[in-house]
Amino acid sequence: MSGFLQLHYLTVYPISNPNRDDLGRPKTATFGGAPRLRISSQSLKRAARLSEAMQGTLKGHLGDRTQRIGEVVRGALSGHADTDEQIGEIAAQVADIFGKLDSEAEKKGQIRTRQLAFISPDEREAAIELAKKAAAGEKLPTSKELKKLVLRTADGAADVAMFGRMLADDPDFNREAAVQVSHAFTTHRALVDDDYYTAVDDLKEPSEDAGAGFVGEAGFGSGVFYTYACVDIGLLVENLAGDRELAARAAGALAEALATATPSGKRNSFAHQTRASYIRAEAGAAQPRSLAGAFFRPVEGEDLMAGSIEALESLARDLDAAYGACCDATEHMNITAGHGTLAAVRAFAADAVGSD
Repeated sequence: MSGFLQLHYLTVYPISNPNRDDLGRPKTATFGGAPRLRISSQSLKRAARLSEAMQGTLKGHLGDRTQRIGEVVRGALSGHADTDEQIGEIAAQVADIFGKLDSEAEKKGQIRTRQLAFISPDEREAAIELAKKAAAGEKLPTSKELKKLVLRTADGAADVAMFGRMLADDPDFNREAAVQVSHAFTTHRALVDDDYYTAVDDLKEPSEDAGAGFVGEAGFGSGVFYTYACVDIGLLVENLAGDRELAARAAGALAEALATATPSGKRNSFAHQTRASYIRAEAGAAQPRSLAGAFFRPVEGEDLMAGSIEALESLARDLDAAYGACCDATEHMNITAGHGTLAAVRAFAADAVGSD
């Protein structure tokens, strides 16, 4: 089918700091005039990309976001050229396909691009093959021709297809993201708390001062977070060169990853290994809409999860009544009510994308 897959999550984060600001404190936002804790969409997408749900399901169909493609090419050329200098020159020429080279890294003997480039497996393989041909004596084409030989506008890189990429020097090979992911924010008022902590020197003698070896301060917070993701089904299939089966697998993996993966910030300190408590998945051709407005007025009461679920479902009903049905089919998982499963949500997401 064409249209949209929309995913809504309510997830309890315990006392934690999974996504820090420039001062090392939890990110925040003001919404509906009330302070909220926030987790950036970038950190959520990275957690999803690195999750077992995506790494396992999409093995061989995931790109690399890196500045080090030149190092990869240089490593692949070991034994394919007469000198290290020749290898370095070829690797630098090939790396330049993906972005301008970093002159500071070059002084250290490194071959890196200034910017991170999102590189698909097909592009990586093509770059290495061209480099090997050059090492064997073939003359490399011009820079413009090299880019046409290596760069792709669509291929089998599921994460590049979902989250897009920008190549500043080669906009013709940009990928428009087929998946939009919101910043997650608490459905209720939430403030950052402070943790004052000390570390003790195990080898300090009793005769010495009784003070700690280190004193520090860290911020943390907790709450029920709302996350929204929207998949443009037609664009996802297009970005994957028409491979609808792969697009369906990617959508199912994404639905699971956003329910189970968390950003890794301060994980060893807070062990925020959490799972979504509620998921609403929707599929249809109608214009997509977030349900963030359900929480413009902060949820209150003793059971913030129950209140959040009711607010979300109430807004969905009200929007349907005012605008007509906003989706053709839905699937729910609500662990507090013992209803639905993640497996069913994942299957729903895959079927929504896989149905032609």
